Amino acid sequence: MAKKKATSSDVAARAGVSQATVSMVLNRKYNVSFSRETVERVEQAARELGYELPGRRKHKDDRKEKLIVVFCPTLTSPYYVLLLQGIEAVANEQGYGVFICNTQRDAGLEEKYLRMMQNMRPAGIIYTCNPHPDFQHQVEKIAKETPLVIISNKEKTTTVDAINQDNTVVGRLMARHLLDLGHTDVAFITPPLTRRQWQRSKRVEGFVREFEKEGKKDHVIIKAADESNDRKIPRMDSEYAMGYELTMELLHEGRKFTAIAGQNDMMAIGAIDALHEMRLHVPKDVSVIGCDNIFYSSIRRISLTTIDHFVALKGRDACDIIIRKIDTNDKFYLDERPASLYNIEYTPKLITRRTTGYARLDRNQSDEQKNK
Repeated sequence: MAKKKATSSDVAARAGVSQATVSMVLNRKYNVSFSRETVERVEQAARELGYELPGRRKHKDDRKEKLIVVFCPTLTSPYYVLLLQGIEAVANEQGYGVFICNTQRDAGLEEKYLRMMQNMRPAGIIYTCNPHPDFQHQVEKIAKETPLVIISNKEKTTTVDAINQDNTVVGRLMARHLLDLGHTDVAFITPPLTRRQWQRSKRVEGFVREFEKEGKKDHVIIKAADESNDRKIPRMDSEYAMGYELTMELLHEGRKFTAIAGQNDMMAIGAIDALHEMRLHVPKDVSVIGCDNIFYSSIRRISLTTIDHFVALKGRDACDIIIRKIDTNDKFYLDERPASLYNIEYTPKLITRRTTGYARLDRNQSDEQKNK
């Protein structure tokens, strides 16, 4: 004879509570406060009787509990690959799967993926860059219900957990290194400085501000790629190509500079190739500095001077925060859960390699210095 299937009434009888209490506890919808003892008694009774909520399947719950969604603007940039490696390393250690939403820097795609979150109900969400400004409010709303971390390149947020990066500090570090080497005429090459990617402007601002302190603001050339580049689907060589093309434009325009700073390492590597093609030696004729300290930068033939802001560790920290929040939600109930906000920020570090050296003075400059 088949065993009778347990009902909520059976659970209520065993736990010594009302059927309504069983429903609210097991659905985790607390309109009233329950003691920890009551909740544990109901859950234990349900387990002992093998009771499952009607219409709920275990594998759906498991999926919810074990899935972390990552919003990523591109899968072709080494920077984002490093972030993802850090995230996946922690997720795998803790038994979580990672689902990547590649937005391709397209607002429509980002909006589509955000709509999907209601049905997917992930355990946590990580944004590897700032959300599109149009969706910032929506993301903040989601963060109230689901653990969510933004790996941010803006000022500290007070509403969402974040791994912060002050890009003005990064820009200032780049500029200070070049100034200390005697470079007073420099160029800064960057992807489009758009509203969507406005954090790029912070790095440029920090760079210019450091030159301004030395009275050399007018000696900085800012060369940004056309906005159309951000509307194209990124390729593996997109950033490299922008660095190469922008440097070629500077050289063909006859602009005066002894050093180039790239918004990121791939752009800096593109600049090096353009300089070599025009028979200019790095760093003898032109010094080059990048940012991110990706793997390619340390290859001996490249040996790029760069800024390390610990990209992979940011990914690990973001995933750590998500899992910590998930564990907290499992241990506390809605009316008891403590409010907490994580803000982590690393101090960027200069990595000096072979692509930067002392500025080479032209004859007129040498004569001026001798006459002083």
